[in-house]
Amino acid sequence: MKITFLGSGTSAGVPSIGCKCDVCCSGDPKNIRLRSSILIEHNNNNILVDTTTDLRMQVLANDVKNINAVLYTHAHADHIHGIDELRSFNYIQKQRIPCYGSKETIDKIRNMFSYIFSNDDEEMTREFRPMLDINIISSPFTLFDLKITPIKIFHGKMEIIGYRFDDVAYITDCSYIPEESMKALKGLDILILDALRFNPHPTHFSLDQAVEVARELKTKRAIFTHLTHHFDYNKVNEELPDNMELAYDGMVINI
Repeated sequence: MKITFLGSGTSAGVPSIGCKCDVCCSGDPKNIRLRSSILIEHNNNNILVDTTTDLRMQVLANDVKNINAVLYTHAHADHIHGIDELRSFNYIQKQRIPCYGSKETIDKIRNMFSYIFSNDDEEMTREFRPMLDINIISSPFTLFDLKITPIKIFHGKMEIIGYRFDDVAYITDCSYIPEESMKALKGLDILILDALRFNPHPTHFSLDQAVEVARELKTKRAIFTHLTHHFDYNKVNEELPDNMELAYDGMVINI
């Protein structure tokens, strides 16, 4: 399994529009952060987690040739607004793309992008909209011989899902992990976890909170994502424990 970080940034991205801070003006490419997403390559198939606002730029930057399935964590704009870019992969692959998410997430996507799922407009042929097969999930399932377990987490008061792939977990936009979900995250080799900024936030883990969760889970390696412009990549990495680090756009993990 190969995991590529297509984006490691928060909803505003980094640089943040109009900001002149040291990180936003940095020449370090690891301080440039598109919206958070990962691509999982397994058995010659690509599984995309979330269709971010930056999806077109992300797939071009990483030379992504195919997307065989999409997993959604939740229906906030920065995680779904790139959905229309999937039509390019429909055209390339000559097939529909299965998409997976909770009932609440799928219902919101259907409502927000009704043109994709409506048959009312005769002019909206397959060339002009994504061709998707929607799947509502609430329990473990298998894609391309990879076991995928949805993990219930909370983004403020909003219940969303993270995912566990064998011994790797992806938990973004998270401020609280219930006890039963913590148990489901035991024994990880790699934990990819939300760590928005230094100061506490009502709907995201701070860096200190994320470090504590990683310690409690005793994960072998923790990688923090969904990062704001408060973090200078090199400076913060130097201060983290040896088995913990910040993600960066284009980062690749081979498992």
